[in-house]
Amino acid sequence: MIMKSLRLFISFILVLVAISSSAVPVIFINQVGFNSRDPKMAVISSDIALPVSTTFALINAAGKTEYTGHLGKAEQLNDWMPGQLLYKANFSSFTKPGTYKLKLLIGEKNYTSASFLIGDKALTSLTIPAILHYYRKQRANTPQELEADTHVTLFGSTQTVDLRGGWCDASGDVSKYFSHLAYANFMSPQQIPLVTWSLVNTTEAIPKLLAQYSVKDSIHDEALYGADYIMRSLSKDNYFYMTVFSYFNKDPNARRVVGLHANSVTTTEYQSAFREGGGMAIAALARISKWKKNGVFTSQQYLDAAKKAFAHLLVNNTKYDDDGKENIIDDYCALMAATELWMATDSALYRDEARKRSQNLTKRLTPTGYFRADDGDRPFWHASDAGLPIIALCRYLEKENDPNCRAVTLSTIKKALNYNLTVTGETTNPFGYARQTFKYQGNIESGFFIPHENETGWWWQGENARLASLATAAIVGGRLAYPGNTNIIKLNQLNNFASHQLSWILGCNPYSMCFIYGFGKSNVPYMHSSFGHGSERGGISNGITGKDGSPDGRGIDFKTNAEGNEWRWTEQWIPHAAWFLQAVTALSQ
Repeated sequence: MIMKSLRLFISFILVLVAISSSAVPVIFINQVGFNSRDPKMAVISSDIALPVSTTFALINAAGKTEYTGHLGKAEQLNDWMPGQLLYKANFSSFTKPGTYKLKLLIGEKNYTSASFLIGDKALTSLTIPAILHYYRKQRANTPQELEADTHVTLFGSTQTVDLRGGWCDASGDVSKYFSHLAYANFMSPQQIPLVTWSLVNTTEAIPKLLAQYSVKDSIHDEALYGADYIMRSLSKDNYFYMTVFSYFNKDPNARRVVGLHANSVTTTEYQSAFREGGGMAIAALARISKWKKNGVFTSQQYLDAAKKAFAHLLVNNTKYDDDGKENIIDDYCALMAATELWMATDSALYRDEARKRSQNLTKRLTPTGYFRADDGDRPFWHASDAGLPIIALCRYLEKENDPNCRAVTLSTIKKALNYNLTVTGETTNPFGYARQTFKYQGNIESGFFIPHENETGWWWQGENARLASLATAAIVGGRLAYPGNTNIIKLNQLNNFASHQLSWILGCNPYSMCFIYGFGKSNVPYMHSSFGHGSERGGISNGITGKDGSPDGRGIDFKTNAEGNEWRWTEQWIPHAAWFLQAVTALSQ
């Protein structure tokens, strides 16, 4: 018995020696901050197994230990990190405000993480002023841009229009989009109108906090600035111009109002359908009209424009849809438009249209729990707006009082949220990265990243907007679907899901990259752009993708140099910050 105990003791010592000499654990953690009462997690990787007794600690700025906990069991994710063992560190119960690092003691060596903040509304107070700064710097308002944009030529004609204002789309692209990728039909993102609606939403949702941060008036003005650009983009025929395209030319006079196909091929298809920015533009104008405050245009003009554009698209929408058919993106964007007009006018016309679109989304929900994008079997997946169907349904329920309509819509929200949890948790996933269902080469599959082989023929990039949109949907939808204490387990699961997505963006990812510029320990390289624009504090980069060269999106990749294609990972894009703004706003309500 003594000899057996001695052998066990010697084995234990040898394990400790091996660990102390060869293990170099890496701590992946949110490098910015956590709101006190929100979930808080980190992931630790090691190339050899750690003892089951391994603990972690939170140390404050003075080096004092404030909290200790045990690591979770080892997991492996060989498609991303072959040969590594991954352990989760959960410190959600710790709420004391302060600046901290996570520390590991392995053998006789200490390993510490990047520092992060914990505090009441910490994430909100840190990021909202920075995001506002980012949008201020993205304004297309330099003298060169303003002069050129007063008379932008419509592609294929000699007619010019005044399209001053708006925001440059990305740190490498000074074009201005209501939406792009329209030709692909199922991948159109919401851009300038989404930003405007998001700013309006934050202004209305957390006014006291914004005043506390001294940014209330500034965000208010930024929302009106976006609404004024949307107004200028409304044609005399009551459709919205979709794109002011720079052709990546440094001459501002090269800009044209265009429709876009692959590889920057320009067309006269510049009319915005509901799914091509038209729906969200109507929604933004209708919502901001209720402020009864004026920008360059009056609140009445905002509302009148929203009404005219909606009436026009009721008749002409499929003419502007590139394939002549409406799909799920038309449904959720039209639902947003109809809902905001219903709220602004109390008109039965918009009520009935909102109910119709809500019912359409319910019909698109499969028994499995994901939405169908078309009238066939193509699953809905989206690289930036995956949470928008749920957000549109939630916004609709803020107005809808009919018990039957509410019950059906709440059921749809629950099923969609539950599926997000199911598909994300059906495989080893220590980072909690939101997985998705897609169709690849005729088969319905699920994976972490969007397939690189898709309808666009070329477009794929990091999905930080998608993650933040799903985080927003989990927070907002979870509160509606599971109010009060009706299902604490499910609500906690949704809150954990949301926290994982935001922490991934803020540095808890396999590259330890904090994607919100000017924060954290590691940022992407600075990207220059025309007219003095470029990467800005508060802007969020595209992020991590499936492996470059992997058509189905399997594997993982992040590159800061890729012979001119590094934009797929490093470029800032306005939808990322818009969705992150919505997420932190929802957390703060």
